[in-house]
This record gives sequence, C-alpha cells and structure tokens, in this order.
Amino acid sequence: MQRNLNIHQFVSQRISYFLTVYILSGKSVGEIFGMTSMEANNADNMLALGSLSSLDAKNRKYSPIILEEEERKTLNVKKIAVKKLKKCCSCTPTKAKDFFVDLFPVIRWFPKYKWKEWILGDIMSGLIVGILLVPQSIAYSLLAGQEPIYGLYTSFFACIIYFLMGTSKHISVGIFGVLCLMIGQVVDREVQYFGYDLYDVNKTAQSEMFNQSTDFCDRSCLAIRVGSTLTFMAGVYQIAMGIFQVGFISVYLSDSLLSGFATGASFTILTSQVKYLLGISIPRAHGPGSLVQTWVYIFKNIQRTNVCDVITSALCLLVLVPLKEINECYKSKLKAPIPGELLVVVVATLVSHYGHLNEKFNSTIAGNIPTGFMAPTPPDWSLIPRIAADALPIAIIGFAITVSLSEMFAKKHGYTVRANQEMFAIGTCNIIPAFFHSFTTSAALAKTLVKESTGCKTQLSSIVTALVLLLVLLVIAPLFYSLQKCVLGVITIVNLRGALRKFIDLPRMWKVNKVDTVIWFVTMLSSALISTELGLLIGVSFSVICVIVRTQVPRATTLGHLEGTEIYEDLGRYKNLQNLTGIKIFRFEAPLYYANKEFFKTSLYKHTVDPTLIIVAKKKAERQISREMEQKVTGNSGISNKNDVTVQLSKQEFEFHTIIIDCSVIQFLDTAGVATVKEVFKDYKQIGIPILLSNCNASVIDSLRKGGYFESCNIHRLVFYSVHDAVMFASNVHQKNGDWEANTFC
Repeated sequence: MQRNLNIHQFVSQRISYFLTVYILSGKSVGEIFGMTSMEANNADNMLALGSLSSLDAKNRKYSPIILEEEERKTLNVKKIAVKKLKKCCSCTPTKAKDFFVDLFPVIRWFPKYKWKEWILGDIMSGLIVGILLVPQSIAYSLLAGQEPIYGLYTSFFACIIYFLMGTSKHISVGIFGVLCLMIGQVVDREVQYFGYDLYDVNKTAQSEMFNQSTDFCDRSCLAIRVGSTLTFMAGVYQIAMGIFQVGFISVYLSDSLLSGFATGASFTILTSQVKYLLGISIPRAHGPGSLVQTWVYIFKNIQRTNVCDVITSALCLLVLVPLKEINECYKSKLKAPIPGELLVVVVATLVSHYGHLNEKFNSTIAGNIPTGFMAPTPPDWSLIPRIAADALPIAIIGFAITVSLSEMFAKKHGYTVRANQEMFAIGTCNIIPAFFHSFTTSAALAKTLVKESTGCKTQLSSIVTALVLLLVLLVIAPLFYSLQKCVLGVITIVNLRGALRKFIDLPRMWKVNKVDTVIWFVTMLSSALISTELGLLIGVSFSVICVIVRTQVPRATTLGHLEGTEIYEDLGRYKNLQNLTGIKIFRFEAPLYYANKEFFKTSLYKHTVDPTLIIVAKKKAERQISREMEQKVTGNSGISNKNDVTVQLSKQEFEFHTIIIDCSVIQFLDTAGVATVKEVFKDYKQIGIPILLSNCNASVIDSLRKGGYFESCNIHRLVFYSVHDAVMFASNVHQKNGDWEANTFC
C-alpha cells in the first residue's frame, strides 16, 4: 500500500511539473497528434473533465495537460475608490484609538515593560550615550554653523520625541554629521546673502540673544533661524511622504550609494574642520568644488596658523585615536566604552581655563553657553522660498539612514519596525524642535552601536540620555566657556573614522560586486569634489543608469542538458552538459523591452542562425535561377526543374530543427518586446524552424495574448511550462513527422 501511494505521488508530481499551456485557435488537441476524429473527441472530452492520464498508449512519451484560466473579475474602480474613501474618512472610537496607538507606539509597549530584566541595561546605555552625546552635540553645532547650545537642544528634543513615536528599540536619534554639513552649507549661503561676513567670528555673548528685540538679529540669530526653518521644511517633507506612503523612494538609495555618499561627505566635513585645528578664520566655501576651494583658502591663510591650537589638536588626536581603537578592539570585553571624548573635553577645558589660552595665545573658544531654554519661536516663513529645495535632499537622507538602521537592528534582534511610522517619527523630531531653536536630526550609526553594545533593551534609554542632556542644559553648560574650538574639531574628525575606513573594504566589495563598487566610487567622488546635494543626485542617477544598462545588455546563453535529469543550464558555465540533437535552447536573462529588443535579436541570431541572411540569400538565389531559366527556351520539363530547385532551397539543412526560448528570467514584455517575439517567429518560420516558448510567467503570456501573438497564426502556437516539456514535444513531433517545418505549428 505504501509503495503504491509513493508511486502515485511521484506520478502526480511529475505531471504537475510538466504542465503545458496550449494557446489554441482553430484546431483541437487531438488533431495535433494526428488522431482520428473519434480519438480526438475522446481526448478533448478527457481534457475537458480534467483527466491527468495519457491521451493514448502510443503517446505516453508526451502527455499534455491544459490549464483553464480563472475568469477575471472586472474591477469597478469607482466602487473601490468610494469604499477606500469611506474606510479612510470614517471615524469610530475603536479606529481613533488604534490610530492614536499606532502614532505613539510607546502606549503599546511601555505597559508591558519588564522592569526587573530591562531597566538596568536601559539606564546604563542611556547614561553612556548621553555622556558621549554632550561633546558631540557641541562639536557638530560648529559643523552646522550654529552656536553650541543649539546642538544640545537638538539632541534633547530628538530623544524625547523618538521615545514616544519610534518603532525601533535600539537606534539613537540625534545629530548626524552629514546632515549637519548640509545644513551648514545652506546656513553659510544665506548668512552671506543677507550681508554678514563669513570671516567674522561673532563673539557676541549668547545671553544677549535672549533679550534681543524682534527688529534686530545678529549673525548667530540669523543662522539658527535659517537652520530651524530648514529643519521645519525637512520635517514637513518627511511627514508628507509618510502620509502619501512614498517611503519606497528610499529603496533607490542602495547600501553602496549611501556608503559612498557618507564617505564623500566625510572628506568635506574633515576639510571644513581643518580651520579649527589650525586656528585660522576662513569662509566656508559652498557650491560645486567647495572642497577644493576650501583647501585653497587654507593654504592661502596657512601663515596665520595658531600654534597653540595646532599643539592642542595634536595632543587631542594622540589621546582620542588610541582610545577609539581600544574601544573598537576590546568592545566584547569592555562593559562600557571608555568616554574618551568627555575626558578630552573636561581636561582641555580645565587647561584652557587655568592656562588662559584665549588671552595669551588668542585661541578661539566656545564662549558663553547659557543655561535653560529659549522661548519657542516659529520658523521664518519668508525664508521658505529660498530653502525649500535644499530641505528635500536633507529629508530623504535623514529618512533613508533612519529606516536602514532601524531595519538592520530589528532584523538582528528579531522584531519588526514600520517604515512609514519611522518617517512620521523622524519628521516630528524635526518639526516640533524647529520651534525650539534646533536643527535636523536622524539616526546615527556610531551612537546606535554604542547603545546596543551597552545593554539597551528599549527606547526608555533615550529618556535617560535626555535627562543627562537636561542636566547639562540646566547646570553644566556654562562650564564649557573656555573649551577650545579646535578640540571640538578634533572630536568631529575622529568620529569620521568609520566612514573613511570604507576604503579598506574596497577590495572585498570589488570581489563581491564590481558594479556596486563603481557606484560607490562615483557617489563618493561626486559628493566630495562637486557637492553633497549634487553628489547624492549623481549617485542615484548613476545607479539607475547601471540598472538600465544591465537590462539593456544582459546575459544571453545557450542551454545544455544534464543527462539523466530534467535540468537545462548554461553550456558556457558548466562542463557536464550536452547539446541536444536538433534543438537549440536560448535563455535571455532580462525583461524584453524597447531598450534591449535589438540585443535580444542579435544574441538569438548569434547563438542559432540569422534567418534574415538566409532569406536574403534564398531570394537572391531564386532571382539568379529565374534569370538563368529565362535565358533557356524550355518546355514543361524546364518549369519542373525550376520548381525542384526552389523546393531544395526552401528545405535547406540546419544543425537543428527547433528553437526553444527559455523565458524564465523574462519578467515582462512591453509593446516593442511583443513585436520582437512576433518578428522573430515570422523570420524563423520562413526558413522552416519553429520557435517554442517555455517557462513564461502570467505577465508574459498576457502581454503576448494582448499583443496578438497567438491570433496572428492560422492554426496555433504553443507555450510550455518547462524547458523539458518543450524538448519532449519537439522531439516527439520530429520523430513522428521527420523533417517537419514551422507549418507543423502554424
């Protein structure tokens, strides 16, 4: 019993695997096999009843099965649209509750918080990230063209808002160097536009800005107005993308593209910080070629180098770089990373304060950092027309980095994140803080790695980080008055190690995928040498071009058969494959559309035979024979000889009698693709070689049907579900009919 059951299962699996779709028009299935009318009727009846048995004992080598397609229901677009509108616009208590809970995920997970298991890890990670975030917030403020206090505001509000709205348990949202660079370029451009000298380092005490009148706004005030308005617009874009669910645009920012963009931007960031390390005052160049222009400014003013700042920078580098390396090498053994940045900031501040470095050596310092919070102010609406376009790439980069990091850590720890909710969260992290003198935020990889490695379990750690920042804002901030700006520049540069180390991975990346490596190089060079915004655009455009080129010139191969199996693979790749006698199997590894239709024909002709050349040669030979026959005065025997020669020409011998096209990798056909298939079929038909299609998906079959591929033939054409089925059919018909032609099919 068990044996019979296994045989039955085996036969059923084999039959299912060799399913064949026949698109018939004008001839029954029985007639294809040359049956009598009675046999044909019986066969049709069997197929109509869904029988899976053979048509006849003589035809067991090939037993076709016809699949009857489901009737497609006509879509009532108006009805569907009205239904969806009613669903979206209706409001019930349950739906309102679900909406509120989805918008603020903390409501769902916080009541289930496991205090005994998670609280210690969240407190530890929150404290460590907060300690690291204080000097980084101050340092990145300079990169964004802002005063140090605004960087602390930005990090504080971002931590609280993401705690309420984020779906990732591990990412750290705050200041990100690349976004700070992009903001700083816009800020400097607008500050210069309104008449402020970029060489001027405004030393007006920031406390005076709390009481300034609305009629006056100094350079620092204008800078934060531009920065907060830019941040507001970036948040609006992100919220709008979330509402319209266009988060899919982030898929066009591949890992290699984002990595190249970050590395290229890192060169620009490093270049912008060199002036602080040397203690010279130069304007920040903006626009295409800003990196080269900045180095020109540096070398023109190199004679003004402040020796005190250079020595301080060198000492800080000698301390920070080894500490970073120790943290990296022994991260598995260290319970918490060594807070090198905080140690350097504390020691440098004490040395600068008690050594009076500002008074004695004119070393630039952070200046007064006020405590408390400024009164909220709305963005400057008059600036929106000037900076709206600049906010779009900032919004896209911020969202793409946040979502990619969220999904990476969610996959690692076995939970899911909602990309659309992440867009709402990061957009809100930009819109609300824009009213509180903050600038754009996103997730940051370095701080996220620290947060994860120190035991973070939930976003409650963000609240701990916010409390650390709040302590600094309310009490500790003024103590950083004497901190040298060159120390902040060193902190920024040292944190670029991760992006700059991507050069070490280039040999491995080249070995894995050369196209991705080229995309990385193009994006990196354009971001560094041209500009960050244009570099991103160039990178995306080049990536799209690479995809188009790869489909325009894809691989096209001839398949061979692995003896004793039903496997057909590339003859040029595997050794133990055999050519089938009389059959050519061609595979085209791309969609067939207008851009690659000529390449498809060229590749097919190259792997088989060019029918156009044979047709032209045949016509030329016929004309030559006609001229020769006209020169002779013959009777009926002459005409007979002419006809005999024509028949011989039409039956020219080839190495194969059938071409099978494996369509398994052809995802779709456009109008040009359907026309190309019809043209190829017609050309080969004229030289007596039929074409069979196999492994066609439903989309390809629909395109062929709508394009009239099955209707333009007098009788029928065949489409098979597998290459082996097509081979069996072609061999069976050839053995039965001998030198059969395309007219056997059509």
